[in-house]
Amino acid sequence: MTNQKVVVVTDSTGYIPQEALGDLRIPTIPLWLLWGEERFRDGVDISPPEFYRRLTKSKEFPTTSQPSAGEFIEFFRQAGGQADTVVGIFISSKLSGTVPNAQAAQAQMSRPTVHVIDSLSTAMSMGFIVLDAARAALAGKSAAEVVAVAEDIRERVGIIFAVDTLEYLHRGGRIGGARRFVGTALNIKPLLQLVDGAIEPLGQVRTKRKAVAQMLDCVEEQLGGRRMLEATTLDVNSPAEGDALAQQIRDRFGVSRVYRTTVSPVIGAHVGPGTVGVAFKSEP
Repeated sequence: MTNQKVVVVTDSTGYIPQEALGDLRIPTIPLWLLWGEERFRDGVDISPPEFYRRLTKSKEFPTTSQPSAGEFIEFFRQAGGQADTVVGIFISSKLSGTVPNAQAAQAQMSRPTVHVIDSLSTAMSMGFIVLDAARAALAGKSAAEVVAVAEDIRERVGIIFAVDTLEYLHRGGRIGGARRFVGTALNIKPLLQLVDGAIEPLGQVRTKRKAVAQMLDCVEEQLGGRRMLEATTLDVNSPAEGDALAQQIRDRFGVSRVYRTTVSPVIGAHVGPGTVGVAFKSEP
């Protein structure tokens, strides 16, 4: 235990469900959603249901942006309050400029001390890192211990997802190694994962049912015999598919703690409606 007070913060792309948060207070900085001349704070000014209704009808494609260094300075100061240290865990630097801007703010601050961690992930695979780090901070662990927890969990989380189309990832420039799937038949359902923070292809199948079956096989392969401790199924405007996937996770992996969530509009803008996926954490 230590007398040093540590606060863990994150960004809006984690979209951690309230059930998982419990009594934890985790300050969150929103990313920006840009739609023509309009600017929305992710998860603040526009909700996922509202965003997806608009996305399916709009001819204009939204873009996204990270908070500025100045926004981060103000955020760190407010979130830190009377804390000695702020540990910030943010969306992969290979998907967003959020980490570099947070580091630029970190370099300009003397108090509170700020540690910036690149999650190399997003959505609830980042959320699991944030949750465990926040629990360590609440337990009175030192800043170094909280950072060590985050870095350990970062090695034990994964996320796999199936998209209805690569159009959104392609337009947003986040397609990574999956660009080799561009131009395939429209009825192909690409299966994707995050590897070292970048989107990489796992395979492509012709139906969502087959995509989910292959997704579960890939999860089992990535676990490599280790036990799954907890999971979150996420969907983009496809709640029934997300619910069904959650039950399949419980049945196949014997894990009782399976959360349900959607993804933030900033992530939804890039993966598109119909996406379904699973984030998971394994034992050491």
